[in-house]
Amino acid sequence: MVGPGSPFHAADWCIFAGYGLALALGGVLARRRARDARDFFVGHGQMPSWAVAISVLASALSVASYLGVPEAAYSSDLTYLISNVGTVIAVVIVAWFFIPRYYHFQVVTVYELIGNRFGPRAKLAASLTFLLGRMLASGVRLFMAAIPAAAILFGGAQADLPSLILGVAVLTVVATLYTLSGGITSIIWTDVVQLGVAMGAVLAVAVVIYCRIPLHLGAMVHLLTSAGDAGGSKLRVVNTSTDPHVVNTIWTALSGYLLLNLAVYGTDQDLAQRMLTCKNALAGGRSALLSIVMNLPITLLFMCIGLLLYVFYHLDPQQSHVHHPLQSGEHAFISFILYEQPPGMAGLLMAGLFAIAFTSLLSAINAMAAALVNDCYRPLRPGVSAGQLLRASRLAVVASGLVIGLVAVGCIFWQHATPQIPLLDFAFTVVVVPYCGMLGIFLTAIFTTRGNGLSACLALAAGMVSILILQRLPFTLHADGPQAVSHALAWPWQMVVGTSISTAICCCGRRPRPPMPGSPPS
Repeated sequence: MVGPGSPFHAADWCIFAGYGLALALGGVLARRRARDARDFFVGHGQMPSWAVAISVLASALSVASYLGVPEAAYSSDLTYLISNVGTVIAVVIVAWFFIPRYYHFQVVTVYELIGNRFGPRAKLAASLTFLLGRMLASGVRLFMAAIPAAAILFGGAQADLPSLILGVAVLTVVATLYTLSGGITSIIWTDVVQLGVAMGAVLAVAVVIYCRIPLHLGAMVHLLTSAGDAGGSKLRVVNTSTDPHVVNTIWTALSGYLLLNLAVYGTDQDLAQRMLTCKNALAGGRSALLSIVMNLPITLLFMCIGLLLYVFYHLDPQQSHVHHPLQSGEHAFISFILYEQPPGMAGLLMAGLFAIAFTSLLSAINAMAAALVNDCYRPLRPGVSAGQLLRASRLAVVASGLVIGLVAVGCIFWQHATPQIPLLDFAFTVVVVPYCGMLGIFLTAIFTTRGNGLSACLALAAGMVSILILQRLPFTLHADGPQAVSHALAWPWQMVVGTSISTAICCCGRRPRPPMPGSPPS
């Protein structure tokens, strides 16, 4: 039921309902009954690389981009753009070294490579670590998607806890049911359509904001050049600061951001699974490179929206005094969508936001189910039939959706306990926890001949523990005031330290030598 303060008009609801019907129809048209579990998860390698690239991009964007990137530009400057340097380098490395190894071993999940190198225990540990990481990352994304969902249902750009929880529940149910319909193939084709809807909406809002500002372009640039921190420019792109507490610098782009994206594109089943649906390793690598090329102008577009919002609200701060957008960039974006649009436009823009939310959520549920079935369930049931595996896959989808929803509820309380952390930084702070150990064992497996099952398991644990220590989590959650996080090491440097520790520990293990011919079994 829509709350009395809901800002949606009848035209908005019609457009939004039309988007929902189109989504359902697209699922029916794209649905192809999976023949077995491999078909359900990787589609037997029949997807074109351009479609996979769009799907990878759609999954990587998430609501964190839709809300968090404009917030970064609104609250600070354009230095987040420099992080793309590390991202490009990371994707090139993944396309050149990681993806060919996955195709060589014909894996369904990337953790089968760890099993081939370090044994079944290491494979299970890596898969469980991925599940933990994906639960955290997808929980954050779902929490962010619940913010506009609650705003639509109950009104107000800043929703209360019950509204957010209900928004999480609605999104979880819809995404889980949709994922059950046809597996990874239908998800990829749906991603293609959804990204088109989302980008159309983003371009529309950029044009609308620009037209609403009563200044010519030169005057806006002049305003932004003196509106940054300490009188600096909000158009600054490169920050050369060596302060270890600053997140977006050229040094973090070439270190922490690079390592994080190596982990995201190379070791996270969520994105890597898409690249495994191509015909061969070359096509899979091409899809990764194409996705990052498309991502660069999209990131710039989101940041331009943040700058336009800054100019719009600072020219006349009283025009949205009820919603207090000046305190938070993501609230400014939602406020503009809900309260500064003609009837019908808000419905279109919210449809675009939910298109991004669903692409990342659908892929996460499917990837988690793949890891549960292939890395956890299948080794315990070696004689299981294809039909039983497919049924287990669908049950795993339901379980994955439920767990992500519960984690999202936990993130609601976590973020409310640390409101001083920007949404984008909050998302990164959560997702780096499992990635350090994961990346450490993959780097060891692909680039060295060192490591064994024990050292891999210890490396996974050490990566997570080191990050939690660096984040000083108990102090962050319970201290008062903004100083609670001001002394924490910026998350990109946490990624550098944690990955270095986990890689070193994994390399300490000596690879078992094959037995000599004719020697008795040990």
